[in-house]
Amino acid sequence: MLRIHFTGNDLAGVRTAARPDVLWETILSFHRLRDRRGPVVYGEWRSETRMRLGGETRLLAALVPSRGYFPDFLTPAEGVHGLDEGLQAIRATDAGRLRGELSLLAADRSGARTVPHSLRALADGGAEPFDRLVGVLRSYHRAAVEPYWPHIRARVEADRARRGRALLDGGAEELLASLPPMLRWRAPVLEADYPVDRDVHLDGRGLLLQPSYFCRGTPVVLRDPGLPPVLVYPVTHGEAPTVRSPGGSSLAKLVGQTRSAVLHAIGDGGTTSELARRAGVSLASASQHAGVLREAGLIATLRNGNAVLHTLTPLGAALLGGAQRTVDLRCYAGNYARNGPFTS
Repeated sequence: MLRIHFTGNDLAGVRTAARPDVLWETILSFHRLRDRRGPVVYGEWRSETRMRLGGETRLLAALVPSRGYFPDFLTPAEGVHGLDEGLQAIRATDAGRLRGELSLLAADRSGARTVPHSLRALADGGAEPFDRLVGVLRSYHRAAVEPYWPHIRARVEADRARRGRALLDGGAEELLASLPPMLRWRAPVLEADYPVDRDVHLDGRGLLLQPSYFCRGTPVVLRDPGLPPVLVYPVTHGEAPTVRSPGGSSLAKLVGQTRSAVLHAIGDGGTTSELARRAGVSLASASQHAGVLREAGLIATLRNGNAVLHTLTPLGAALLGGAQRTVDLRCYAGNYARNGPFTS
């Protein structure tokens, strides 16, 4: 079990990440690629990603085991600003920290703190091994994450809107209580299902909540207690990520492809700008379609200064939920037949 201990200052310092973190999504997606769980959400993504992966993944497999510890330096805080910024931060990792975390990885795997031969060049801190690592991460991200980024971003933004409403309704404690079921707020401790027994004392530093599309089952925290505290947790999943448009869905046939995309984009709430970005339409188009959906009683709109927040009404949620069940059943049937083994 994981126990995160809060003080009053820590509650005041709880915040939700503004956007998905590209490196957390990249590393955690590598976990999802190698397991068979979650076929409805990840099955089709696995099949498509395996077909695109033509480069080397052995180095990534050596650094990110199927379960257990992977080095903290792979997920620097700069990853929330984009891939280039995150990779630059990885490249700037201090040599002492690098050797220490690779030794921890070796100890978790074999009980010995000797860095394995496959990672020794990286542990020595040379420029060429880092160039190779950065290249592997970039090429893997291009195949596994980049094509699905709009969908990943939409799910994370929807989760963020849900947490924001909880914070407005009841403060930080309500926000912590609103987290997914594997996380349980029992003041002043946040408990979580976890593969090992661990206590994290925030000591007044607050906590960054990072929703993640590719996190599954249990949350993830950094191993090093000296790093800024972050809790990565799974978003609530709807449709599976896809590079195709939703135009073939039954909902699209009913209300039109673009209007269906806008309704899907609302999720747990969003401004007009967020709807436009998630649905891939212009701001004017998003505003127009939101107006039609509002007149039909499918969404509600609340104005806050110059911005408006759109949310689903019970009727809109029911319509979206009925269409989603159809999509999920199709995905499950197709993925059950297509999934095959992956070898790195």
